[in-house]
Amino acid sequence: MANDLTSSQVERQNILNNKYALKKIENHLRLGGLEFEGDSWLTKQQLMTLFDVSDSTIEKYIANHGEELKANGYKVLKGKKLNEFKSLHGGTVNDYGTKISILGVFNFRATLNLAMVLTESERAKEIRSRILDIVIDVVAERAGGHTKYINQRDSDYLPTAYTEYSYRKVFTDALNDYLDMDGRHKYAIYTNKIYQLVFKENAKEYKQLLKLAKNDNVRDTLYSEVLKAIGSIENGLAHEMKDKSEMLSRKLKPLELNEIINRLEINPYLKPVIDDARTKMASRDMTFRDALHKKLEAYIQTVPETDFDKFLGEASRSLEEQLSDPEVLEVLKRLKDR
Repeated sequence: MANDLTSSQVERQNILNNKYALKKIENHLRLGGLEFEGDSWLTKQQLMTLFDVSDSTIEKYIANHGEELKANGYKVLKGKKLNEFKSLHGGTVNDYGTKISILGVFNFRATLNLAMVLTESERAKEIRSRILDIVIDVVAERAGGHTKYINQRDSDYLPTAYTEYSYRKVFTDALNDYLDMDGRHKYAIYTNKIYQLVFKENAKEYKQLLKLAKNDNVRDTLYSEVLKAIGSIENGLAHEMKDKSEMLSRKLKPLELNEIINRLEINPYLKPVIDDARTKMASRDMTFRDALHKKLEAYIQTVPETDFDKFLGEASRSLEEQLSDPEVLEVLKRLKDR
């Protein structure tokens, strides 16, 4: 996670989409505010005091980041809504008096958003630093103390990993039956080619980036969407190898298999699957594992709120907890019996 939130809207939004971190941040900062419609709101005047900045400074950031701030809770009250807001607070709002016809207000989320972009305020800088500390703590705490296997907390992980294992077996059998290449190293060579096709890194590069140990299995750390992409390619490759080998009445040469793999990279049917896998890996690893896949940097997007539920929420569980669930075991049994 970048230390300078002022420069990345994606990283700002990743924090603002993490409701688990927001709750802890709110409890820690206790910024207060005026209660309205189930939320706490700060006026521009209150923000000027909080951040020790001028009215014109706040207005500048509303002008430059208006859409982002509105998406995170900033709103302009007028008419009936403004009268309701004022009536809850004695008919006046701070120093604005009774004659105001419009009033911009920030809920907690929008206030944090402003603190993340406000460079003229030392108080905002302090808040940004504390936000980053709390987010790191919350992710680690809810992931059970480490994030190496946070991918396994997804309820889709186990069924997907089990299915992918069967595709892996189909592929390794095809390498054995249809590829004219000696030695067991061919399995590692072509596994790396698939990894590079899907996420542009070989196993060694991936392990270094995630700081995995020598004996850690790469696939144990992959998200279910990445495993699905790999499984699709492995299964398709196995069938293409078989068809090509039977057509030629011989095993394939490595160069011939390489040509098949090169064509897959531009296959329009696979592109959506590969793009989705790259986006999920790049975006989630930056957010949950503090790991930047430089070769996938163009695929980084904001992590949606649903992903925080998937990996940090009450429904997310460690692999050990999932394996002790009779319903999960029944799903795996059905997959085995297919």
